[in-house]
Amino acid sequence: MRDIQHLVLPAHHDVRTEDVDLRRLGAILWLAFDRQPSDFEELLLLEGVGPRTLQSLALVSEVIYGTPSRFRDPARFSFAHGGKDGHPFPVPVKVYDETIGILRTAIQKAKLGQSDRLDAVRRLSELAQRAEKDFTPSGGLEEFIEKERRDSWQYGGRTVYGHEKPPPEMAPLKPPAPKTPRQEGQKARQLRLF
Repeated sequence: MRDIQHLVLPAHHDVRTEDVDLRRLGAILWLAFDRQPSDFEELLLLEGVGPRTLQSLALVSEVIYGTPSRFRDPARFSFAHGGKDGHPFPVPVKVYDETIGILRTAIQKAKLGQSDRLDAVRRLSELAQRAEKDFTPSGGLEEFIEKERRDSWQYGGRTVYGHEKPPPEMAPLKPPAPKTPRQEGQKARQLRLF
């Protein structure tokens, strides 16, 4: 009898360390954030792509070009574009749109016989697989999720609850509004207890 591939998901909704192959996810994060973007521009022909978009593209490329064994930890793919309910973090709309734009351009060019962009997406998947062979995870998943949530507003982060706002320490301080002459007069007429 043929083996049937099936997917078993955990009973909880949030993404936890035990749900993710940290070596695979960590290798992608290392590629996206610790390598120079110019290295990728030359290698992948993806000009001007920032680390956050590269992270998403690498995970999406695995969905497109990965083998069945690459899907044993499906929670890892939620780190491409987050979730509309904020788990593991809000959807970074700007990154989401940029990823779609890159893939759309790659497909359109491939239809015209110019498959260089589509080949670049495939090479990104291969590069991620090679990187993970010698990769040893050193950071915590919870810290990474917290960083994504904290930075979400910069990428147009959004959930079903609305747009993400900058954390309080990043929000500009507003000076108090000047009081109107009427407010000044009312203050003088208030009863002073102390």
